[in-house]
Amino acid sequence: MSILNRDVLYLIFKDFQNDKKSLFSCLSVNKTWSEIIIPILWINPWKYLKRGNEKLLSNVIISHISNKSNKKPLFNYISLCRHLNLNEIERIFNNHNHFEEIKNDILNLFINENTNYTHLYISQRFDYQINLIPKSKHCFSEIEFLSCDASINDNILNGLSEMCKSIKELELFIQMDNYNYGITKLIENQNKLFKIHFIIKYSINDDSFWKVFENSLIKHSNTIKYFKLTEKFMERTFQRICILELGGNFRNMKLDHSRENLSLPFLRILKANDVPVNFLTNLIESSNGYLVEINICYINNLLIQKFDNNKIIQTIYKNCSNLKYLRLLCKSSNILELKNLLINCQYLDGLYVDTNFGSMNWKDLFIILTESSPISLFKFKFHFSYELPNLEYFKLFFDNWKGRNPMLLQFLKTGRMIKEYNDLIDKYKSEGIIKKFDYEEYSGDYFDDFEWIKTKKN
Repeated sequence: MSILNRDVLYLIFKDFQNDKKSLFSCLSVNKTWSEIIIPILWINPWKYLKRGNEKLLSNVIISHISNKSNKKPLFNYISLCRHLNLNEIERIFNNHNHFEEIKNDILNLFINENTNYTHLYISQRFDYQINLIPKSKHCFSEIEFLSCDASINDNILNGLSEMCKSIKELELFIQMDNYNYGITKLIENQNKLFKIHFIIKYSINDDSFWKVFENSLIKHSNTIKYFKLTEKFMERTFQRICILELGGNFRNMKLDHSRENLSLPFLRILKANDVPVNFLTNLIESSNGYLVEINICYINNLLIQKFDNNKIIQTIYKNCSNLKYLRLLCKSSNILELKNLLINCQYLDGLYVDTNFGSMNWKDLFIILTESSPISLFKFKFHFSYELPNLEYFKLFFDNWKGRNPMLLQFLKTGRMIKEYNDLIDKYKSEGIIKKFDYEEYSGDYFDDFEWIKTKKN
């Protein structure tokens, strides 16, 4: 029974792995609880590291070095790690007086026969050939996630190419005129590449690099399902992509005909930030009705004009009958098209209305939401530009919602929630019209765009 109890506790605590406060509060309950929680916390200790607490973590790390501390740790914390963040190791020891003297000892602590990592993070500045450390191949042979800069030393890239061949997710930082072609060999050597995230800080005009880079990805064109990028790099060969995130430098790009008419017939999730309207609508039209989630963040000033925004809304309801989650920019001039969307997208479950860039007739919007929303829709998130809508408009919205599925409701706005609105929300919660309400200050921690139940991001 005790073994069963430990297993059940582990499953419970694992569900709280993103809620560090709850986990930390449970550590001191008893020895059994601490023995279960500590391995969960130390899978990725860097995730919980706050600015100013670097010395606490560095002391724990140093305590593992033989002859460096009289007091040995209660656990072999290092052996519990599955995320090796070399960026953070350098950062927390940056001001340590004797870092260069103990650097090899620290790296040997993390890279040995007792550790086996799934996630590896390497910064541009890191210049230590970890592949030359004994047992490094054992440590990194099962790496599934790699975050690195394309400009790191070629010797390090070559070493990673030989050791890491099972990378599923690659997060790659690329800067203008500061990259190594060796990154292409690393990409080519992977057997299971599934997710690509390019973070391009400045436009790259080196066509020869892009050509080699694209060729290294073509091998994985049938396995890559998730593409996230902030540049115009996008080829017709990657038609099997299911999840696509676009943003950053798209707003000023001039698309040639082949890219403007790119077809992604298996696309299920689309997130667009600062993307030209024609490119966006063509992507939606080519999805063959598979899209279930569309997240349109700020694009450019043209988007909030009536014609362009209505064109996007029309494209969505004409091509996305299976849509479940939608975030879109909206203003008063778009309300009638939004009504058509609600009528045509009968599986819509969650709606995020972003009015941060334009005026809104809230009374008309709330009437349309109550009169035209499909029965499946009960999750709402509103991003307010300035002041909250008139209290009477909310009262009308909630009164008209009676008899429907209790709503999950979130507000996003700068500043604190006004007492009168809190009181109104509480009233309708007590009546069962609102099931759950959250208020997010714009400058604070946010929920994911389509998250109405889980804990806020750390």
